Amino acid sequence: MKQIVILGAGESGTGAALLAHAKGYQVFVSDSGTIDSVYKQQLEAQHIPFEEKQHTWQKIKDTHEIIKSPGIPNTTPIMQAIHKAGIPVIDEIAFATRYTKATLIAITGSNGKTTVTQYIYHVLQQAGLDIGIAGNMGTSFAKKLFQQEDHAYYVLELSSFQLEYIHHCRFHIACLLNITPDHLDRYDYRMDKYIAAKQNIGYNMTPQDWLIYNADDKHVAQGISSLSDPNHPKTCPISLKGPVHDGAYLKASCIYFHGTESYFKLSLETLPLHGKHNIFNAMVVGLVATYLKVPSASIIKGLQTFKGLPHRMELIADCNSIKFYNDSKATNVAATMAALQSFDQPIVWIAGGYDKGNDYTPLQAIVHKWVKALIVLGTDNTPIKQAFADCDIPMYETTSIEEAVAIAYNLALPQHIILLSPACASFDLFQNFEDRGQQFKDAVNALVCIFKRSSTFQK
Repeated sequence: MKQIVILGAGESGTGAALLAHAKGYQVFVSDSGTIDSVYKQQLEAQHIPFEEKQHTWQKIKDTHEIIKSPGIPNTTPIMQAIHKAGIPVIDEIAFATRYTKATLIAITGSNGKTTVTQYIYHVLQQAGLDIGIAGNMGTSFAKKLFQQEDHAYYVLELSSFQLEYIHHCRFHIACLLNITPDHLDRYDYRMDKYIAAKQNIGYNMTPQDWLIYNADDKHVAQGISSLSDPNHPKTCPISLKGPVHDGAYLKASCIYFHGTESYFKLSLETLPLHGKHNIFNAMVVGLVATYLKVPSASIIKGLQTFKGLPHRMELIADCNSIKFYNDSKATNVAATMAALQSFDQPIVWIAGGYDKGNDYTPLQAIVHKWVKALIVLGTDNTPIKQAFADCDIPMYETTSIEEAVAIAYNLALPQHIILLSPACASFDLFQNFEDRGQQFKDAVNALVCIFKRSSTFQK
């Protein structure tokens, strides 16, 4: 019986263990931390042996293959030992693809990948396709296949971490949205290493496959231009700046889609979501559907009925003509740039958190133009405070989301925007970006209730 070791027993690792066990592997799970009780129960129910709070080399060294959970860095002692021993390493996604015949649509990018993944799922499901969704969200791909939830199509959101060991699988449509500095602490603060991880999405693609890419992004475009192998996939550019062939582009107030067998356009006025980044997202989704031969009328209907995601430019309330937006998922500078560029009104900006080595320079011009005040929410606010010290705007510090909302409302005037778009990770004060966003929503709704009870929204 072939042996396999799973490193990490979170959602990804446990899903891989369950699928591997079901496919006849002799499975052992090793986690250096404490395994969540939910995952323990799932492993125990299938009689899968595991260890926690350690990695025992004697139980790992003789395995045929390692499935590494994406959260484990390559710099850990166990990964160094595995590489030295020459044991093959793959990711859960790559392992899962061995056991599906689905057409695989893979999405990656520093920003926007969750929205695009959900947007594709919405449009294709509305068009009547048998589609599933997995990857860097919710239930892992491997666990869904273990649960026999296979589909004709799967759309997969993939982080750079998940793409590090993806070499042994093939995606039929891959979307490379953008590459901007993020997670550089994982990649020795080297942008080239981060770019290389993202570009792994194109491994093993064939001339029958489509690689949709952002032609306006220099890091993405440089990688695409290096494709010289005659067996590379068909490349399909997207641009907000001007016309492209065999792709999608923005011209005046319309999006133009040029597929292999179809051509259609869509008025921006009919799109439900705000901001240029959502125009770009709609282009990606429309192209994916086009290459899957979905009729243009169905594509347009799907693009026009998508409602967006929680914690991503989510309008929470309009109180005294002041609008509150929750963009908690903006955990890096590029995502926050997209949020700030979505408005042409004065903004009271709530930002901060765990700084991942951010360069805030790209934000300075737009902050100087539109941001009326900055409220910094975090335990160590030094980097972000220093970055905007010369912008000549009021700056406030807090570790309380309720206080941040109260300060923001007291500073804002009618027709102003209050925007939570942190540009930083959340785990200094919150469990994750969802927790941060939900606490922001709760604080905003509590404030709105106070003013409703006062029977007037006047300050």
